[in-house]
Amino acid sequence: MSLDNSLNATDDLSTDGISTHLTFCRFCHASCPIEVDLQGGQAVAIRGVPEDPIFAGYTCIKGRQIPEQMTHPQRLLKSLRRRPDGTFEELSSSEAMDEIATQLRRIIDTYGPRAVASYTGTGGYQNSLAVPAARAFHQGFDSPSFYTSVTIDQPAKSTAPFRVGIWEAGYQDFSNADVLLAIGYNPMVSSFSPVGGLQGTNPYVVLREAKNRGMKLIVIDPRRTEFATQADIHLAPKPGEDPTLMAGILKVVIDEGLFDHEFCDLWVSDLAQLADAVSTFTLDYVSTRCDVPADDIVAAARMFAAAQRGTSGTGTGPSMAPHSSLTEHLSIALNTICGRVNREGDSLESGYFLYPETPRRAQVHAARTPATGAPSRMRNLRGIRGEMLTTTLAEEILTPGDGQVRALIVSGGNPVVAWPDQELTVAAMKDLELLVVVDHRMSATAEFADYVIAPTLSLERADIPHLMDRWFRAPYTNYTDAITERAGDVLNEWEIFWELSKRLGYPLPFPGGDTPMDERPSDDEMIDLAYAGSRMPMDEVRANRRVVHPDKAMIVSAADPTCTAKFTVAPDDIVAELGEVHREGDSAVALGVDPSLYPFRLVSRRLKHVLNSYGSSLSILGAKGTSNSAYMNPQDMLDLELMEGDLIEIFSPRASVHGLVEAAPDVRRGVISMAHSWGGSSLTDEKVRDIGSPTSRLVSVDKGYDHINGMVVQSAIPVRIALVEHINH
Repeated sequence: MSLDNSLNATDDLSTDGISTHLTFCRFCHASCPIEVDLQGGQAVAIRGVPEDPIFAGYTCIKGRQIPEQMTHPQRLLKSLRRRPDGTFEELSSSEAMDEIATQLRRIIDTYGPRAVASYTGTGGYQNSLAVPAARAFHQGFDSPSFYTSVTIDQPAKSTAPFRVGIWEAGYQDFSNADVLLAIGYNPMVSSFSPVGGLQGTNPYVVLREAKNRGMKLIVIDPRRTEFATQADIHLAPKPGEDPTLMAGILKVVIDEGLFDHEFCDLWVSDLAQLADAVSTFTLDYVSTRCDVPADDIVAAARMFAAAQRGTSGTGTGPSMAPHSSLTEHLSIALNTICGRVNREGDSLESGYFLYPETPRRAQVHAARTPATGAPSRMRNLRGIRGEMLTTTLAEEILTPGDGQVRALIVSGGNPVVAWPDQELTVAAMKDLELLVVVDHRMSATAEFADYVIAPTLSLERADIPHLMDRWFRAPYTNYTDAITERAGDVLNEWEIFWELSKRLGYPLPFPGGDTPMDERPSDDEMIDLAYAGSRMPMDEVRANRRVVHPDKAMIVSAADPTCTAKFTVAPDDIVAELGEVHREGDSAVALGVDPSLYPFRLVSRRLKHVLNSYGSSLSILGAKGTSNSAYMNPQDMLDLELMEGDLIEIFSPRASVHGLVEAAPDVRRGVISMAHSWGGSSLTDEKVRDIGSPTSRLVSVDKGYDHINGMVVQSAIPVRIALVEHINH
């Protein structure tokens, strides 16, 4: 299962003035291998790579638009500085770095290191050096104020495992699963699957092959998504009721004795406490509250438990809904009591080549507190896994006192439309003494910036598929050189932090040591520093592009005979939260909302032609839609006398947004389905037909938040609607 490595020497095939180069896409995190035709130094066409051993030629519509992205007239090719009158003027990147460093020095000397923050958004994660460089920048001058989009998306995936205990060898993979329970994710559109396998690599074909070999699919989603249409059982609960449904499924599994008794005796400390905690979630109660047939709940529980191998996982939907950590915990608990862990002798699906070599034993690491980072000044929260909580950052900016954030560097993100509570976020952007935005376009956040730094785009830099390394459905490696020259005075994200650290006199520490400051390193030298100590040395990764390494698969070893740790599936706070959920009776109550006043639930969704709203300015993608429509069930539209294209106002207790109605039979009644991270800086959505509206405006950072990771409810939002304008039909 390896490609002809003769292509690795040059990755360049030239005919008739067009040279073809092999690289991989970085429009999203899936890292699909692509062939890029260059003419006159510019990309003119993109295709998949049919010979690739796991992608087999797959690409999506987004990645195929990279040639237009690279040369788009709105792309920034020089840095910008805000004039006193609010307009922007161009300046060299060197001048920008000089001026920004001067401002940072003043702010650090006046307020201390914590006053300088950075935020890396989804776009930054498509660059293998953006996050490591931002983290190193903060380490260099001892500032804890490092923030990313992880803590506004799915932070429970970082915190929940620590509360249960971690199986060193991990839970079972997709590739040989007999059953898959998918809670609120749609890899057919998002290229994301929390259990790997379906993540990016030709998901339609891979799913069909899995079902052909007998895998059963259970999908929990209020929409009949592209994924749900392939399900053996589709449970479509009321939004926000995922913890109720999962508690009900667990009760069936426990009451019917369908769990792995031998595994639980060896490795689970408190199964009886979990059984007691879910005992009130009777079948009648769960069925009525979730509005899901009782027989389907039982069938799903039995189908999952009867399988020999398989796994349960959650996606963005439940991760952004009320009680998100509880839902994640219950999914992990179901996997645990059913013994869905990798056992001694099992081969792990992915290679983890970019991570240090670590033991993979069939044993537990005991539960511990996940939030052990620096304390936030908000709501008694703490940082997790080396970063602070983005849900608190607007308040950290606006709240006076020791530790107040005064400068912010935004890399590959758009806080004004992405962070929860848009009005608060806009106020925070205006309050900063220094706002630097690294973006190739004038985003809603860039409108407030003091400096906008033009970055490289994907074809202009070397990279490795750092996110997918642990999600590939095989031990697979890839790497790319830069295949085009830089189009202007643009900087790779790591270069920005290197330039600032050099001017400030601070180190830029990486696993491979401090970055040399006497001469600017290359992308490859920085990759070597950032991924030093990896399981496969970087030189070997570079020499093995688009290659599967079955001989290097990680094999689970036996448990340490002295290991006595066990899983904790029912810690006291989880038991208490289950009690809260039961008493609430409706997920809206978790937000302090009377559900009768806000009868609809607004849920998040993904759109196939964009990454959040990124890509909507490109011609082919924009032709598929320039707004994040408000998708509604046709019967709800009929009852409210709404027609497609009508403009409605969607009200939550916090605020309102405008939306364009679009009929969607796949959406259950009582639900409005809208993509997040759309819109602009206006709080009144005058351009809703052109740029959409940000659903983040509808929520408050201090209502219904998770008490460990600060996650704010951004889906299953209780709303009501009113007609604003009928479209002319």
